[in-house]
Amino acid sequence: MPHVHLNQLGYLPRASKIAIVQSTERRALPWQVVDSAGEVAASGSTQVKGPDVDSGDEVHWADFSALTREGEGYRLIVGGEQASFPFRIAPRVYLPLQKAAFSYFYHNRSGTPIEIPWAGDWKWTHGPGHLSDADVGCAADCGYRLNALGGWYDAGDHGKYVVNGGISVWTLLNLYERTRHLHGDTAALDDGALIMPESQNGIPDVLDEARWEIEFLLAMQVPPGHEKSGMAHHKLHDSAWSTLGRVPPERWKERYLHPPSTAATLNLAATAAQCFRLWRELDAEFAERCRVAAVRAWNAAQRFPAVYAVNYGGGGGGPYDDNDVSDELYWAACELFLALGTEELLEVVRSSPHHLRFPTETGHERVKHHTSMTWQATAALGAISLAVVPSSLPQAEVAQLRAAIARAADAYLALIEQQGYRTPIARGSNGHYPWGSNSLVANNAIVLALAHDFTREQKYREGALEGLGYLLGRNPLSFSYVSGFGELALENPHHRFWAHQKRSSFPHPPPGALAGGPNSRLQDPTSGRLKGCAPQRCYVDHIDAWAVNEVAINWNAPLAWIATFADERGRVDEPAASAQEAAAGAKGVIVSRSSTSYAPPGRR
Repeated sequence: MPHVHLNQLGYLPRASKIAIVQSTERRALPWQVVDSAGEVAASGSTQVKGPDVDSGDEVHWADFSALTREGEGYRLIVGGEQASFPFRIAPRVYLPLQKAAFSYFYHNRSGTPIEIPWAGDWKWTHGPGHLSDADVGCAADCGYRLNALGGWYDAGDHGKYVVNGGISVWTLLNLYERTRHLHGDTAALDDGALIMPESQNGIPDVLDEARWEIEFLLAMQVPPGHEKSGMAHHKLHDSAWSTLGRVPPERWKERYLHPPSTAATLNLAATAAQCFRLWRELDAEFAERCRVAAVRAWNAAQRFPAVYAVNYGGGGGGPYDDNDVSDELYWAACELFLALGTEELLEVVRSSPHHLRFPTETGHERVKHHTSMTWQATAALGAISLAVVPSSLPQAEVAQLRAAIARAADAYLALIEQQGYRTPIARGSNGHYPWGSNSLVANNAIVLALAHDFTREQKYREGALEGLGYLLGRNPLSFSYVSGFGELALENPHHRFWAHQKRSSFPHPPPGALAGGPNSRLQDPTSGRLKGCAPQRCYVDHIDAWAVNEVAINWNAPLAWIATFADERGRVDEPAASAQEAAAGAKGVIVSRSSTSYAPPGRR
């Protein structure tokens, strides 16, 4: 493994390009970038950064941002000896990543076969999983059964969770709204742009993918006539953990709805309100379903403001517990206000302690982590929506929200300059990297990208790309946490079907899946063997290392968001690419589009 760490996918021509060199030398080292023919394209000297606590390394920085010439097969050579993995410079360098990151959601759809051509290869195809979710009962008898078919599998298991589905759907819908309202380039999200069965149906592809999960979220609502009518069931999963190396079964009896929670109900209210405002011009009937569900959920949350998720024993699914729903209440109020525009909702928004604030740390009192949003901390989602979507909110308050987001981005820029590997996160207040640390990096990159949208200051664009570079190999392990991208990349995620390491008849993952990443609490036996590791080194690419190597919808959603932003900047900020360059940018995406539309059985 080289000791010269950089973004193995590559760089935009006019973006900053800073590699990290692992070295104990106390003097600057000479470096050269050579092209595929071995000719020197750029040269300079490193900047000595010194010891870095989060990685345990001593590092230098090599800044070759002045190199803007497009090309493939570049390598950075430091001290005449150490060479990096090869990389590319091109305006469309992020296009394959953007498409692949979105394809993750198709691959993890429940209730439908995963088929050619959208799967990309026969090895990733399989039949429809969990058709039996069309008639599922409660873990404790509730007097009804639901048709909860469809949705996305949450992570490496076959569970489906409303609170994790909520932030994931919001992220995709926010990307669309951000691009639409902040003068972004919608080409990457329009009908026919992504790889899915619904392409060419007249609806933007990003909305088609989001709808697959929204239909599931709507189905999790308690029907009228019952005590908790309008609330949302917290989750749906098996009664026990299933084995690795298995195709999602069509039928599974030991699978149950778990009780409703206030957090899940407010997630439904927020995302259904978002759905209403986006679909009312596209599909009035579906939009009205979303509006009714949002209002029912909001009213139910007022009746049951403190019903918390219960962690039933026996396994089969994560608890996703949350005993503070003030943030979900604020988020839901913001989304409903933007959808319905009533003074009553505006008053709820303004009366929240979360209003006009934007966090840079989340967690509970004992443990804080450097990020603005997680499935458990959603106040930032409401603030972002208010800052992005036009409404009757006074412009002075919109400006305050945008300024607060920019201040958060400044905090992340400061972290980047402090961290040896220029990462927009650091150890939390407990001295650890948390479970899913890579999602913190991706979500913080979204904050940086939004600050760029609001201010047009290039420092925020560069900060967002710095976060993406860490995920793509500029880290102490020289490891790309995204499958299919980089010389040394994710191959063995904790996933039931992408289980080649467990059973050779099963495939490695398709391109575009993001691993959870370093977790210095070492919460599974496999990663536990790394005892004593520096936080950024607490990772192993192993299928049994579920605390570091699982994949999840709420990790891939921000990856898709930031990859779309990066590709957009390549299209907008760089000189116009030739047709040949655009084709090269799409290299590796070997899936044709189709006008076929497929809905899960029993749906729409």
